[in-house]
Amino acid sequence: MKTVIIDDEPLAIDVIKNYCDTISDIEVLNCFTNPVEAMGFINKNSVDLIFIDIEMPLLSGIEFINTLKLKCQFIFTTAYPQFAIDGFELEAADYLIKPISYIRFLKAFNKVNKTTSNQSFTTSPPTFESSNNDDFLFIKSEHESIKVFISDIKYIEGLKDYLKVNLSNGKYILTLSNFKNMMGKLPEKSFIRVHNSYIVNLKYITSVQRNRILINESRIPISESYKKSFFERINI
Repeated sequence: MKTVIIDDEPLAIDVIKNYCDTISDIEVLNCFTNPVEAMGFINKNSVDLIFIDIEMPLLSGIEFINTLKLKCQFIFTTAYPQFAIDGFELEAADYLIKPISYIRFLKAFNKVNKTTSNQSFTTSPPTFESSNNDDFLFIKSEHESIKVFISDIKYIEGLKDYLKVNLSNGKYILTLSNFKNMMGKLPEKSFIRVHNSYIVNLKYITSVQRNRILINESRIPISESYKKSFFERINI
């Protein structure tokens, strides 16, 4: 997804740029602090998505979109929530209130991604980087890739558009991915899916009840569709 970022504040551009760099489907073509220069670039290049600040000198984000010849997806950014109404009137995909969190950024991106998917645009989230060592993974979260030993993963919870990887030290990592991608990276002998929203590491299970698993203080539900395979796996 070819992307342009426009904001009169360089630090604000850096935040969006770093977030975009965590998603391989986003290719940042250019960044601009001057909306007039951005207009010239966009009119000469193929662009799929624009992140643009609403309040800027010379040309506001609203004026920019109204003037733009190219029809593409755009997401407004602003420090002033009251301007969001104007953004939606222009059919913006979303608006982001500064300071922008990574999770909020992901939600906005997924709105655009779902829309473009209906136009035959496909994605392949690269959340987990392959390594030659089966003992660990590099998991992308925000603007960095975190090395995680597979044996330290207790369970994984699906939270709509991203996954919450719960670790043995009590910490967790939020990452843009899906269960199919995740299961392809984990050893089958150690991990099993027990619910549409959960994968568990067998070694951390402390007890099993009829409809749920206990992993220390955490209660993991077992859905009917996965119950048979789970109980067969643990020989119950």
